[in-house]
Amino acid sequence: MTYILITAGFALLLLGGEFVVRGSVAMATRLGVSPLIVGLTVVGFGTSLPEMVVSVNAALVGAPGLAVGNVVGSNIANILLILGVAAIIAPIAVHPGAVKRDLLGMSAATLVYVALGMSGQIVFWQGVLMLVALMAYIGFTVWHDNKSNDEAAALHREEAAEIGDLPLRTVAIAALIIGGLIAVVVGAEWLVTGATTLATEFGVPEEVIGLTVVALGTSLPELATSMVAAYRGHSDVCVGNVLGSNLFNLFGITGVTALFAPLPFSDGIIGFDLWVLLGATAIIIPFMLTGRRISRPEGTILLILYVCFIASQFVGMSGMSK
Repeated sequence: MTYILITAGFALLLLGGEFVVRGSVAMATRLGVSPLIVGLTVVGFGTSLPEMVVSVNAALVGAPGLAVGNVVGSNIANILLILGVAAIIAPIAVHPGAVKRDLLGMSAATLVYVALGMSGQIVFWQGVLMLVALMAYIGFTVWHDNKSNDEAAALHREEAAEIGDLPLRTVAIAALIIGGLIAVVVGAEWLVTGATTLATEFGVPEEVIGLTVVALGTSLPELATSMVAAYRGHSDVCVGNVLGSNLFNLFGITGVTALFAPLPFSDGIIGFDLWVLLGATAIIIPFMLTGRRISRPEGTILLILYVCFIASQFVGMSGMSK
């Protein structure tokens, strides 16, 4: 029954997240919202929705470690797994001017998140500041990109265009969004229930389940979107999706979840997983700032590193210390 809950939860999160993103993009288009704003907010928030609902649900049922593991594990998966798979499909190359600001924003958010995590927990007022900082960043980005219309603005518009429009009436689109939201909520409930049960049955810390099973499952929407974009030769969209999703995860999901319950960081996450997050972030910075492409062999290395990270959670590198 536990495995059925987890599998069904993943399926509902994937389908529900897809419905919400596509429906929201289509609705925004119908309402005349700028593609720039759609790419910055609707796409970024929508692809991170499964992580947010799962994390909040975990905090509410008394499993905050699962929420922390979900955010850390999802960001590691976004960099090592998603960029690795995308680079294997088609080498990734982006113009530094298009990603520099979001890369620096994500890197700064990662440093702040790690610093707060090293203190042992993230609490209510820190979550509020995270959300304020995220809103300020989005507001500045919208203002700046509308004013300058530079390469970064073009990238965010391309992210919205990559999702595409839906040939449906407004009522049908609204029903799709509502249905997707319901699916995400139910899927999150089933996934958290199954994941916590799995952790109890096998004596595995909830943080480990969050870092691996839950993080991988909630990253499926970004993985699917990036694989399609890479196949179409839109490698810049893959990178934009990862940078935006990681930023939303760090400050948006953590900020909202901290409003409901303090988020404790275990010794294992502090001593190992946060350093892996920093290392994964550091790996991609030179590629993004210089425009050097991530080749297929380098994508394979990223994928191998992710497999090693997952294995480490269960064979003693970090799992024994949690």
